[in-house]
Amino acid sequence: MDEPRLKAEIWVKALIRRCAAENVPAMVVRRGDDTSGTVLVKVNALDGTAKVYSRARRGDGTPIWVPGTGKAPAGESEADAYIERQRRFDPDLWVVEIEDRERRHFLQEPVEEG
Repeated sequence: MDEPRLKAEIWVKALIRRCAAENVPAMVVRRGDDTSGTVLVKVNALDGTAKVYSRARRGDGTPIWVPGTGKAPAGESEADAYIERQRRFDPDLWVVEIEDRERRHFLQEPVEEG
């Protein structure tokens, strides 16, 4: 049985609040479907590099986040190109951008870095 999921809009607001609590700027750069939109989290290190995290599931169904742009930070234009490809595939996509020189993602679920 699937675990209950928060509406995308509520989940995104909670992520932005976690960032704000640490004085880290975070903003919605693309708004998706309020209820069930997929969320991508772009962590911009403000040095020309970024990582984009997307939600996935382990074989046992446990939700995790994985870097869609690869293990190492990508160039910001490469990260934006990845987001655009995902947007073409899923028009209900949310994108949250976090600007943090320390590259923190503020995700509470497990993150597999590759």
